[in-house]
Amino acid sequence: MKPLSVLFAACFLTGALVSSPAVAMPDLVILVRHAERAAEPAGDPALTPAGEQRAQALAQALAGLRVNAIVTTPLRRARDTAAPLAKALGLTPQVVEARGAAHAAAVADAVRAQTGVVLVVGHSNTVPAVIAALGGPKLADLCETSFHHAFLLQPGIEPPRFAQFSYGAPSTAPQAGCL
Repeated sequence: MKPLSVLFAACFLTGALVSSPAVAMPDLVILVRHAERAAEPAGDPALTPAGEQRAQALAQALAGLRVNAIVTTPLRRARDTAAPLAKALGLTPQVVEARGAAHAAAVADAVRAQTGVVLVVGHSNTVPAVIAALGGPKLADLCETSFHHAFLLQPGIEPPRFAQFSYGAPSTAPQAGCL
């Protein structure tokens, strides 16, 4: 699936670069949920072996997209999902500490302060909220068993361009009411 997703994202990015706004704003924002997490410890679990493979798949899928900034939450599963790409690119992810209702706005502010291509690694309920905070469509939360979605958003134009693709192994079928 890697060649298709990279090709799709590259085509999307090419369009983004053609119509970039004059003010500082990312050309492209890529948003993903953290990869599969272990059950323990309950408060801040690491990734499972499948999650570690998905984090590697994310790094491979985004390798050619010139990601120049990464934003994560402070939770280990989000940081570990971003780690392979951050290491490959020599980047230090920006950790956004805000929680609750303020989280989406804080992440959106951190993203808007960047230029180029930004990766955001969040959670099942925060990724859709951040997309909406950046002007994208309002989406349902991601299912608890859904880890394969990657969302592309070009926030600097009206209306923002939005697309999605899958990466890594397929997740289990979604439940009703979530992606």
